[in-house]
Amino acid sequence: MRGLSFHQCLLAAFLLITALLGGAAAQAMFALEHVALQSREAAQDAANLSAQVQRLSERTVAMERSARQFLVLDDASLRERFQAAWADAKATQAVLAGTLTEPASRQLFADWGRQAEAAWEVLQNPGITRVRSTALRRLTPVFARLHGLNETLTEQSQRAVDRRSDAVLAELEQQRRLISALVLGAIALAVLLALGFGHWLLRPLAHVEAAIGRLGDNRFDEPVEVRGPADLRRLGRQLEWLRQRLATLESDKTRFVRHISHELKTPMASIREGAALLRDGVAGPLTPDQTEIVRILGDNSAALQGQIEDLLRYQTLASNSQQLQRRATDLKALLARVVDEQRLLWQTRGLQVRIDAAACSALVDDAKLAIVLANLLANALRFSPPGGVIVLTLEQDDRKFCIDCVDAGPGVAAEDAERIFDPFYQGRNQAPGARRGSGIGLSIVREIVQAHGGSCRLLASEGGAHFRIEIPHAKTA
Repeated sequence: MRGLSFHQCLLAAFLLITALLGGAAAQAMFALEHVALQSREAAQDAANLSAQVQRLSERTVAMERSARQFLVLDDASLRERFQAAWADAKATQAVLAGTLTEPASRQLFADWGRQAEAAWEVLQNPGITRVRSTALRRLTPVFARLHGLNETLTEQSQRAVDRRSDAVLAELEQQRRLISALVLGAIALAVLLALGFGHWLLRPLAHVEAAIGRLGDNRFDEPVEVRGPADLRRLGRQLEWLRQRLATLESDKTRFVRHISHELKTPMASIREGAALLRDGVAGPLTPDQTEIVRILGDNSAALQGQIEDLLRYQTLASNSQQLQRRATDLKALLARVVDEQRLLWQTRGLQVRIDAAACSALVDDAKLAIVLANLLANALRFSPPGGVIVLTLEQDDRKFCIDCVDAGPGVAAEDAERIFDPFYQGRNQAPGARRGSGIGLSIVREIVQAHGGSCRLLASEGGAHFRIEIPHAKTA
């Protein structure tokens, strides 16, 4: 089967297994069709029988109601209503007699008729309405016996239904025993075939999955080799070609980043140095307008150099963000260290940074997680006004740990919430008087957090922006 494609192999396996199970199913279907037909007929007969018994009980209630009303109101139409209900009850009994043919049932029908005749005789007695109490005393036991007969008929009809059901179940059990051996044998053979084909077909897919995982992790050093059906082998060759192309592109990108770092940073440093010399008066005194121009040149060249460095740092992190060096890290100490590294900045701006953290240790890449915390804190410092309070919270449970960063700034506009983590995207709400950032700080946060298998979200907050990162605990090796 080496020359067959995956689709052809899968189809052959399905056809073979289907043939086995289909044969057993066909045999079972033919054997049970007759039983199913009998079962449907029995269910229909039971429903009809139950409906007729229920109708007889309803007609009895109607007869009793009409009789009692007649005795109270002395209205001839009520006696006619009694006769109509009685006639309907007789028709219902005729239908029931065709099903309940036992002698006991026939005796019940005869007794029912005699009791109905007795009730009719009471209603036919002239002047009976003038002695209502006497008539009611005569009718009450009559209808009590009628209701008792109805209950007995209900029990007999239920026994008839049970006997019919038992007969159907007995035949069904007989058919089940006949086909059970065939079905079990077919299933056992089908399972063995499925396991064999599944192992043979899924093994190359596991190799493909592993190869794609290595490519996604930027691991281009191991060649891709896939065995199995013809089309999966072709897919393996395409993945090997892709691995080589990605390795080449990664090498080119690294070389480009290295070259652009030198080509951009060196001229920019010269521009900044020249602006500083002009500002210091090395080339002679400057007029006020010239001084302002030099200041603008120096500020913007510094901003441009910072953005170039941010871009280079983002490219470097994006290329190796998946390559983590996990080690046991005290997260509370790491958070305190990051805050202390930026102490001069937030103290200069008159801000307060409050840490609310419990003791927590996790297997993380501490260097990359420090970048995440530094970027979140820098973003909060940039948008918080003087005198504001920034709160950093660290919590953990059995599955993950969470770090929240809440600033005192203007917050994030609702229309910016979905794109706030996109590279180079800058929201509408900007810090007053601050230089616009590069828009990649939060992108770096997301890249590193996702590399740890976690998530980064913007939560709703009444004041300021509230960012939360959640990272699952890594399993120890």
